[in-house]
Amino acid sequence: MNPTERPRLSVRSPADLVAAVPYLLGFHPEDSVVVVAVRGRRVVFAARGDLPEPGGDPGPAARHLAQVVARQDADAATVIGFGPAARVTGVVDAVGAALDDVGLIVLDALRVTDGRWWSYLCDEPTCCPVEGTPYDPAVSRVSAAAVFAGQVALPDRAALAAQVSPFGGPVRLAMRQATVRARRRLAALTGEPPDGHSPGGAESGDPSPGGADSGGLRSDGTRAGVAPPADVPAGDRTAGGPAGRGGATRAVRAAGAAAVRTAFRRQRHGERLTDDEVAWLTMLLTHLVVRDHAWSRTDGRDSDISLWTDVLRRAEPELTAAPGTLLAFAAWRSGHGALAAVALERVLAADPAYSLAVLLDDALRRGVAPSELDGWPGVAGPAVLRRRRRRPRR
Repeated sequence: MNPTERPRLSVRSPADLVAAVPYLLGFHPEDSVVVVAVRGRRVVFAARGDLPEPGGDPGPAARHLAQVVARQDADAATVIGFGPAARVTGVVDAVGAALDDVGLIVLDALRVTDGRWWSYLCDEPTCCPVEGTPYDPAVSRVSAAAVFAGQVALPDRAALAAQVSPFGGPVRLAMRQATVRARRRLAALTGEPPDGHSPGGAESGDPSPGGADSGGLRSDGTRAGVAPPADVPAGDRTAGGPAGRGGATRAVRAAGAAAVRTAFRRQRHGERLTDDEVAWLTMLLTHLVVRDHAWSRTDGRDSDISLWTDVLRRAEPELTAAPGTLLAFAAWRSGHGALAAVALERVLAADPAYSLAVLLDDALRRGVAPSELDGWPGVAGPAVLRRRRRRPRR
């Protein structure tokens, strides 16, 4: 099975669908509204959003969620609210109406509370009793099939965010020391002072504008992106400086290519990078020419996700923008929108103006399918994101 493809789960009832949702998202949702979109008989997309606070207007978020789902070339959808009736009912109604407005058929509208589910569209007591229908995901055949296929549903979204959180303790101390050595090494390579780095990465701009949450939804229903700022041209941040910087640019490019090549090779062989290798890589990634080189070689492979997760968690706080964004890109390419979202949250919390993160955030918020951007990024040199050619028949 291709690692970027998900195994198929057979869903034959509302209880099956409720049991499948955590495996579609990657975690068990709480106080959430989820839309599961289908084309024909196949699930093609799942989106999640937080329930609004009591008394809040669910309309804007519901319309945005419906527009995201409408982009997926789906025929119909089921809306599921997770939480108490007082918070769920109005949101499910609003999302259902918004799906109607964009031309999607609403197959069912469900509420899941305390181990029971209710249907808002079925009032037949033999199948949808007023007291709700109990279900136990632990004994569901759908859950069993998902686990057998290697899929994981974490306890909640916080557990997913913890997978990209920084390491502390002895690991952090060792990385701090390794990063000091890497700064000196880079300074010797470029002829710049050891502290002459750009804290948020080469793309960093003024972090003051655009950091607020506008209330929209990514494909997993988390914080919204902001309008992308003017991007910095792809290239080394030393380029364009005084005469004599060209040699430093070439040296950084060569060192970056070697570090990226080593990282991918070690990951393929199941080997973990040393502290000094991670520190050196994160310093080099502050140069756009190196970041873009790594980006062009990153796709949705499991090894790519593992590599950039490890580098992100070990990187010093001011050096997380590039590895966090590369992780988000790899997760997005693989269909793990929720993982991409939590990675971007880390990046944008530290540097709201990191342009590539803002662009990816916008793509997730709009529900852009990775297949729509096959061939991106289009940077010089060989890359992994190519349209595959059909082999001639023999």
